[in-house]
Amino acid sequence: MLLRHIRYLKAVAEFGSFTRAAQALHVSQPALSQQIKELEERLGAQLLDRSGRQVRPTDLGSAYLERVGRALHELDEGARAIRDVEDLSTGSLRLGITPSIGSYLIGPLSQRFWTRYPGITLSIRVTAQEQIEPLLLDDDLDLGIGFGDIVDEHIEVIPLRLERVALLVSSERAAAFKPILSAAEAAEMPLALLDTSFSVRRIADRYFRSADLRPHIAVESNSIPTLIGLVRTTALATILPVNVSGKGLSPVRIDPAFDFRPAALLRRRGAYCSAAAKAFMAMTQQVAAEFP
Repeated sequence: MLLRHIRYLKAVAEFGSFTRAAQALHVSQPALSQQIKELEERLGAQLLDRSGRQVRPTDLGSAYLERVGRALHELDEGARAIRDVEDLSTGSLRLGITPSIGSYLIGPLSQRFWTRYPGITLSIRVTAQEQIEPLLLDDDLDLGIGFGDIVDEHIEVIPLRLERVALLVSSERAAAFKPILSAAEAAEMPLALLDTSFSVRRIADRYFRSADLRPHIAVESNSIPTLIGLVRTTALATILPVNVSGKGLSPVRIDPAFDFRPAALLRRRGAYCSAAAKAFMAMTQQVAAEFP
C-alpha cells in the first residue's frame, strides 16, 4: 500500500467528511473515496463507517489509525530531522586531527564552530596522519586536518596554510644564542624531539640527513606538551611548528631554515559532504588564515 492511502484515511477520520478532507488534500472526492476503498480491500477490513451524517472510523479503523498514526508521526519527524541537519540546527561531524596542529588550531576552531552551530556534535580523534588516512578511506571519519604531502589519489587535499618549523629554546636562554646558527651548531645541541611517527620529526631528520649531520637527540617523546615543558625548564631545544610553542619558548634562527610544512584539510575523494562538514571546512579555512 502507499503512504498516500494512509494519509487520506487519516484526513477523512479527522474531518469526518469525504468532502472536507478532499478539499484539504486538494484532490477530488471520487479520487479520495477510491483510494480509501482500495486500502480497505487490501486490508480486508472496513475502516470507515459511512452510514451516518458524519464519517467515523470503525473499531478496526480506530485500531489501525492508532498504530499507523505513530508511524506517520515518525516519518514527519524524519523529514524535520533532515531539514534540521541541512540548516545546521543539529547534526554530527567526525574529525581526525594530527597532534601538532590540534595543539594550537582545534581550540579556537572548536570554540568558534560551537558558538555558531551549538547543535552540531564534534567527535574529535587526535592521532597521527598515518592513522587519519585509512580512517577517511574506511568512512570512519568525515574530515581530517593534517598535511598535504599525500600521494593517495583517493584522498582530497585542501590547502590551509604553510607552517613554519623552527628550532625552539627556552625564552630565558634565547638571548645567549648567536643571531643565526648553522645546521652543524643546531645538530650539536641536546634536542628533545617528537618520535618518528610525527611529520615534523621527519622534516628534522631530512634536514640533518641532507647536511650529512647526526643530531644529538637527548629525549624522544610522543607528547608535544611534554617536550614543551622540558624545553621551558631545561637546556634542551626542540623542533616544532612555531605556532605550537606558546609562552616560554622562543625560536632560534638557523641557516638554512627548515622546510615549511603544508597544513591541509583532508577528505575522501567523492565522499558525501554533509552541511555540517561544508560549514566546518569553510570555518577551518577562515581560522587557519588568521594565524601568522
